[in-house]
Amino acid sequence: MPDIITNSDEKRRLFSLFENMKDKQGSGLNKTQNSDVLLVDFYNIFIRSFCAIPTLNSNGLHVGGIAGFLKTVGAAVKLLSPSRVIIVIDGNGGSLKRRKIYPEYKNHRKTTIRLNRSYEDLSTAELEEEGLKKQMLRTISYLDTLPVTTIAIDNVEADDVIAYAAVEHFKDKNVYIMSSDRDFLQLVDDRVKVWNPSKKKIYGCSEIFDEYGISCKNFINYRILDGDVSDNIDGIKGCGLKTLKKCLPILAEPKQYTLQEIYNYCESHAGKYKLHTSILENKSKVERNFQLMQLSDTQIQSFSQLRIKEVLDKPVNKLNKMEFVRLVGVDGMRDSLQNCGVWVGEVWGRFNSFIQ
Repeated sequence: MPDIITNSDEKRRLFSLFENMKDKQGSGLNKTQNSDVLLVDFYNIFIRSFCAIPTLNSNGLHVGGIAGFLKTVGAAVKLLSPSRVIIVIDGNGGSLKRRKIYPEYKNHRKTTIRLNRSYEDLSTAELEEEGLKKQMLRTISYLDTLPVTTIAIDNVEADDVIAYAAVEHFKDKNVYIMSSDRDFLQLVDDRVKVWNPSKKKIYGCSEIFDEYGISCKNFINYRILDGDVSDNIDGIKGCGLKTLKKCLPILAEPKQYTLQEIYNYCESHAGKYKLHTSILENKSKVERNFQLMQLSDTQIQSFSQLRIKEVLDKPVNKLNKMEFVRLVGVDGMRDSLQNCGVWVGEVWGRFNSFIQ
């Protein structure tokens, strides 16, 4: 189903949390275009919509990726009230840098049919892949009508662009990252938050600690030891969250521990738990995973950094409501995006006030 919040208790909880965040960050009356930036992980959000939402247009064609993405991002805009939205897409050859480190990186990552789709356009994996690409491209046409910045940098993954934007380009701004990818939780601090539409949860440091028992400063250490099945990155055997918290309680501390400090801890507690020995025997894997998974220092080449800055500093286009409504009509999606003219105006019209 689309990420639309219907439970009244859940609405109250989320809006109460957001109001508390706004109180800490100051009044919204003095907002500028870059005061509160929402960085959207396009592929992550689009794939979830495409695979989970069986919406058909008036011609019986699947449009769940397009409609679901637009509704999901729209719901986030209404909840988080950002002053700017940036849609980040993987650049061509984005995975090459990490595949040089680990050739198996993302090797088994494929879209699978998760719905009982008996209609012809998505009846096989090949047709589904073709449909996925078509809907992604069409979604970008819709984004071109909205007051958003869309960015894709060749040879740079979306994760790295998002991290660079959050940590460096908008380093003195409030930033929300929209993704269900747990890798982004390593970037959370007093300024950077993660909105996970799957869990309908805003992650700050306290939410990370409450859910994982790991401090936000050490979340990257948890991730590199645990690995990432979705990216085909294997972790240390037996290093689940429960075991890790028992064997490495230092990860719950607000101090950020380096890999060497973790090794030192394992050496000083040698023999107490098998995991200590496993970590020490697999230092090369731990350090490989750190290179693959850490985002705080993305090591993006200088010319790519300049390109990111160039795109993010460009003026944002105003809402083109008429073209958005026209596209909805052409694509037969008036039932999928009911009252689309009213909806797009309510959600996106206010951004025009930030645009010169």
